Amino acid sequence: MEQDALALYIHWPFCLAKCPYCDFNSHVRAEIPQARFARALRTELAHEANRLGRRRLTSIFFGGGTPSLMTPQTVANLIDDATSLFDAAPNLEITLEANPTSVEAERLKDFRQAGINRVSLGIQALNDEALHFLGRQHSATQALAALELARSLFPRITFDLIYARPNQSVAAWKTELETALQLVADHVSLYQLTIEPGTKFEALYRQGSFSLPDEETAAALYETTTAITHAHGLNAYEVSNYAKPGSESRHNLTYWHYGDYLGLGPGAHGRITLDNQLYATRRHRAPEPWAELVERTGSGQTSQEPLVPQERAREMLLMGLRLQEGIALSHFQARTGLQLTETLDPVILAAAVEEGYLVHTPTHLYATEEGRLRLEALLHALVL
Repeated sequence: MEQDALALYIHWPFCLAKCPYCDFNSHVRAEIPQARFARALRTELAHEANRLGRRRLTSIFFGGGTPSLMTPQTVANLIDDATSLFDAAPNLEITLEANPTSVEAERLKDFRQAGINRVSLGIQALNDEALHFLGRQHSATQALAALELARSLFPRITFDLIYARPNQSVAAWKTELETALQLVADHVSLYQLTIEPGTKFEALYRQGSFSLPDEETAAALYETTTAITHAHGLNAYEVSNYAKPGSESRHNLTYWHYGDYLGLGPGAHGRITLDNQLYATRRHRAPEPWAELVERTGSGQTSQEPLVPQERAREMLLMGLRLQEGIALSHFQARTGLQLTETLDPVILAAAVEEGYLVHTPTHLYATEEGRLRLEALLHALVL
């Protein structure tokens, strides 16, 4: 990984509605203050570029919230600013998240003209009953139409689906996933439904309004997912992400490889190296106070904390073991200043290797497919 490489994340916090499963920093407004937030994002970008210098820009990711609610002109301006303030890589990946509602789909052509070369569609399901349960604003028909349109406009596309939903059978999931992959088969993100704290689903789940598949069914759904994606030539390069060789998300690989990334916008986090010290940065979470802070100071940043070696090691393990390739021991030492074995419980490590959950070679540590099924529990026990 290049020493001065930098990924840029731009957060647009507004949504048309709050999905009941979502714990992201997203907010619903009767009227979105487009002009104010466009100005604030450009101001914050210029402020950070002045502070960081001319880093090599490897990717831009517009996330949210719902960034496809931004005007295409705002997106174009931010891309122009970023590529002039930083040294853009020749193969710069520029991703925008979008929902397949008819309003947002109509904007896809304008976003392509604005400079977006990779679009990520929040499909989530291809079943109208499931979409209603998930609180989505589109239908299955709109989702399929948006996939077709995106495929005709963008050189690279991906989409999200949520599975392990209440009462979902393996056969139904197989049909749903096959349908989607017949349209798009370069990259997909496939997430098992989880109950996140503070969400509407958490309250409903506690009330017994719905239940999730049992552990055996969830494992069968995961195995089916792996088999179908593999049959379509997609590699499970990360726990929830599948891609053909060369179609992996370059931006997300920066996170998983524990590279530097600059996060702009309300609530955005970052990991930035300055004077050979890695810092964790955070922006004000609430949209309007963030904008006010930017207008007063040029930046919405509220904290910049140096990360000590043990903190860097823990974060790198939590991110890197999600990857199929795992963690290169030499990169781990260069990034954290520690040997990998100094940061792991030796008894748990030996047991995990013995059970076939981890593989520890002279150059890498990685989780097997069985290990990735149990990764959260494994990491909780393994990392000191």
